[in-house]
Amino acid sequence: MQPRAITLSGLLLIVAGLAVAAAPRNSVKPVPGLRSNMPAGYAVIMLKPSKATLSLLGLIECPELEGAQLVAEGTHKRLVSTDGATIRQFPQRFSFRITASLKKLFSEGPGASVDVPGDPRELLLKLKFRVRAYNGLEVREIIPQSIEMIGVPADVPYDERVYRINIDTGNLPVTDRMIVEIFSPQGELLMHFPFSLL
Repeated sequence: MQPRAITLSGLLLIVAGLAVAAAPRNSVKPVPGLRSNMPAGYAVIMLKPSKATLSLLGLIECPELEGAQLVAEGTHKRLVSTDGATIRQFPQRFSFRITASLKKLFSEGPGASVDVPGDPRELLLKLKFRVRAYNGLEVREIIPQSIEMIGVPADVPYDERVYRINIDTGNLPVTDRMIVEIFSPQGELLMHFPFSLL
């Protein structure tokens, strides 16, 4: 008895059947794990009338999020810890680290300008911060537990300052988003950095 020949359409049906059988039942797509230090963005601003260039860099510091993964399941996403548990709330305590520098850190020019009288180095020492949490149209302010200047002491003349803003989120759902706003001593908004996990 001669073996039967397989037609091209029959071969395609077999390959398609094997592909379906090999496909996972639930389409779960993990994203690379989060880090304990995550960039929040940067801005380059021209200060007037001094014409100094101010660079602002944001960093989120949260050791509890090290290795956590965003998992996409169809149109839904969830955040999963390294032990496989779903994370439903922001870690209670973490920090925003803000670097304010008059050094040329970026090749690109300023994206905006702002009127800030006086010595730009004095501005670096007197920045103000506000943290807000948003849930849809609802907004609430989160009062920082502490704001500390780290690195070079304030009494040493320098053209860069680093602030750490330590916050306690309480029971903030992981679906909320946060924004840290940076103001001049006169109350002028210089920049805001967003932080969301989902």
